[in-house]
Amino acid sequence: MIEVPRQAERVLFLPGASGDRDFWKPVADRIRHSGEKVLLGWPGFGANPPDPSIESLDNLFASVLRRIDRPVDLIAQSMGGVLAVRAALEKPELVRHLVLTATSGGVDVSRFGAADWRPEHRRNRPGAPEWFTTDRSDFSARLSEVKAPALLIWSDADPISPVSVGRYLAATLPRAELVIVPGADHMFARDRAEEIASRIERFV
Repeated sequence: MIEVPRQAERVLFLPGASGDRDFWKPVADRIRHSGEKVLLGWPGFGANPPDPSIESLDNLFASVLRRIDRPVDLIAQSMGGVLAVRAALEKPELVRHLVLTATSGGVDVSRFGAADWRPEHRRNRPGAPEWFTTDRSDFSARLSEVKAPALLIWSDADPISPVSVGRYLAATLPRAELVIVPGADHMFARDRAEEIASRIERFV
């Protein structure tokens, strides 16, 4: 009898509003993982060529969802975390682990005193799609439905996603662990790759 091999696992790295495919590369290079590592970049952001089929966050989410055709671990930063949480809700049978860093996670962070990153993003990236910064996804009412265990990595010095957001998600997601990185800014997942990679590797 010929045994059919099980479909390989996958780990997806989702960047934030920069859309930079290489944002997670320093971490991905340091993580030992049995699955295929896929670094995603957002079409139309920075050096990534646009995709005419992607004209909204819903379109972008659909493109991410197509990658989840097997068991996956999702590792996401900032706005990428909104997509990751949504994927965990839509495909709970395939999302094995969630790693969320410096993200809203799909909740209204203004009530936690978060600084609004959107005006500066528009000034610095005038060619980036407008629909990315106008999205107001809110999954607050559904966070308790997330089945995947979640590792939440936050900084205590990030004005864009304050640590109070991480504490809220840790209290709301059913299986969540919060780790606080002292004195780091919003981009700490890229800039402190050695530390972040070791924490993620132990978790996944």
